Amino acid sequence: MTELHLTIDGMSCDHCVMAVRKAFERLPVTIKDVRVGSALVAYEENEVGMEQLKQAVEEAGYTLVGTSSQ
Repeated sequence: MTELHLTIDGMSCDHCVMAVRKAFERLPVTIKDVRVGSALVAYEENEVGMEQLKQAVEEAGYTLVGTSSQ
Protein backbone atom coordinates (compact mmCIF):
# COMPACT_ATOMS: atom_id res chain seq x y z
CA MET A 1 0.00 0.00 0.00
CA THR A 2 1.32 3.44 -0.95
CA GLU A 3 0.86 6.50 1.29
CA LEU A 4 0.90 9.84 -0.45
CA HIS A 5 0.78 13.38 0.93
CA LEU A 6 -1.05 15.72 -1.44
CA THR A 7 -0.65 19.50 -1.40
CA ILE A 8 -3.90 21.12 -2.50
CA ASP A 9 -4.37 24.76 -3.48
CA GLY A 10 -7.59 26.70 -2.96
CA MET A 11 -8.76 25.13 0.30
CA SER A 12 -9.51 27.64 3.05
CA CYS A 13 -12.08 26.21 5.48
CA ASP A 14 -13.81 23.14 6.94
CA HIS A 15 -16.23 23.10 4.00
CA CYS A 16 -13.25 22.69 1.67
CA VAL A 17 -11.94 19.83 3.80
CA MET A 18 -15.29 18.05 3.62
CA ALA A 19 -15.52 18.56 -0.16
CA VAL A 20 -12.10 16.98 -0.72
CA ARG A 21 -12.84 14.16 1.74
CA LYS A 22 -16.12 13.41 -0.09
CA ALA A 23 -14.31 13.37 -3.45
CA PHE A 24 -11.79 10.81 -2.16
CA GLU A 25 -14.57 8.65 -0.69
CA ARG A 26 -15.58 7.81 -4.27
CA LEU A 27 -12.19 6.16 -4.85
CA PRO A 28 -10.76 2.95 -3.38
CA VAL A 29 -8.40 4.83 -1.05
CA THR A 30 -7.93 5.01 2.70
CA ILE A 31 -8.24 8.62 3.80
CA LYS A 32 -5.69 9.10 6.57
CA ASP A 33 -6.10 12.87 7.00
CA VAL A 34 -7.53 15.89 5.20
CA ARG A 35 -6.71 19.41 6.34
CA VAL A 36 -6.86 22.84 4.78
CA GLY A 37 -4.24 22.66 2.02
CA SER A 38 -3.36 18.97 2.23
CA ALA A 39 -4.47 15.38 2.36
CA LEU A 40 -2.85 12.08 3.26
CA VAL A 41 -4.20 9.00 1.50
CA ALA A 42 -3.18 5.36 1.19
CA TYR A 43 -3.99 3.22 -1.83
CA GLU A 44 -3.00 0.25 -3.91
CA GLU A 45 -1.24 1.41 -7.07
CA ASN A 46 -2.97 -1.26 -9.14
CA GLU A 47 -6.39 0.17 -8.10
CA VAL A 48 -5.88 3.95 -8.20
CA GLY A 49 -3.59 6.13 -10.27
CA MET A 50 -2.28 9.63 -9.83
CA GLU A 51 -4.61 10.91 -12.53
CA GLN A 52 -7.64 9.67 -10.56
CA LEU A 53 -6.42 11.41 -7.40
CA LYS A 54 -5.84 14.63 -9.33
CA GLN A 55 -9.25 14.40 -10.97
CA ALA A 56 -10.97 13.90 -7.59
CA VAL A 57 -9.30 17.04 -6.22
CA GLU A 58 -10.28 19.03 -9.33
CA GLU A 59 -13.87 17.78 -9.25
CA ALA A 60 -14.07 19.08 -5.67
CA GLY A 61 -13.02 22.49 -7.02
CA TYR A 62 -9.36 22.62 -6.01
CA THR A 63 -5.92 22.18 -7.57
CA LEU A 64 -3.40 19.45 -6.79
CA VAL A 65 -0.07 21.28 -6.71
CA GLY A 66 2.30 18.70 -5.28
CA THR A 67 2.82 15.23 -3.84
CA SER A 68 5.29 13.47 -1.64
CA SER A 69 5.54 9.86 -0.50
CA GLN A 70 5.29 9.09 3.19
